[in-house]
Amino acid sequence: MHSPLRQNKGITLIELLVALVIAGILIAAVYRTFLSQQKTYTVQEQVVDMQQNMRLAINRMMTEIRMAGFGNVSMVLPVTIGANTFNNAVNLNTPTVGALTIVSATGGAATLTILASVGQNQVILSTLTDATGNPLFDMGTRKYICIGGLESHTITSIDSGTKTITLNGTLLFTHPIATPVFTIKALSYQVDGTFTLLRDENLGDGAQPQADHIENLQFATFDDNGNPTVNSPDIRMIRVSLRARTEMQDPDLKGADGYRRREIASNIHLKNMGIVP
Repeated sequence: MHSPLRQNKGITLIELLVALVIAGILIAAVYRTFLSQQKTYTVQEQVVDMQQNMRLAINRMMTEIRMAGFGNVSMVLPVTIGANTFNNAVNLNTPTVGALTIVSATGGAATLTILASVGQNQVILSTLTDATGNPLFDMGTRKYICIGGLESHTITSIDSGTKTITLNGTLLFTHPIATPVFTIKALSYQVDGTFTLLRDENLGDGAQPQADHIENLQFATFDDNGNPTVNSPDIRMIRVSLRARTEMQDPDLKGADGYRRREIASNIHLKNMGIVP
């Protein structure tokens, strides 16, 4: 008779080695799959960030560019804001080639505290500063004012005690109490050499970054009939095109420099152009 202990055999060294080799192959396959998935996730994350970056940038540009000419700013054109003079509500290649500057009454949160009648040259406001204490109006970069979105004037003097602003001309309309009063601003958009989209209010604070990794920004302008035009008074629509790239290169992307790119364009209709008082 054979002993039961002799019948319970363990695994041999060869069997152990085979098992280790199979396990190693499986682990390597799983690890390779993990790396591939991780790389795909990273690439997709960069693409999503790039697309979101572009959408946020172009949405703000659309909102502000659409307001070009708002407030009958033609009444005070040309305006000198900061170190630059802007001759039109829409200024192509200004302040540099490839840039766009629009002039509109979009700043401020002041209101009239006393009825302002036709023929008067003074208005009394609820405040001369914004919520953080920064001036809304002054005799320098904020010397252009719009009342009610209907008419614009140049400020000749400010009485900070009574919050009275004297204008260079008389009012064309009667404005009731609580009529909003706006600061006229010049907003510039351009892309610099570091692939950064910049926005500048031309108030002396310098251009502020709005989006990174923007390779190209282009503006195409059209008249009321949809024909291309570079004559600023005739512009009624602006097509804005942005091209962005991912932050990092993808070495597996064939036939290119490794950067994934996206381009987005939008047509902006300028509803305030061509309006006269």
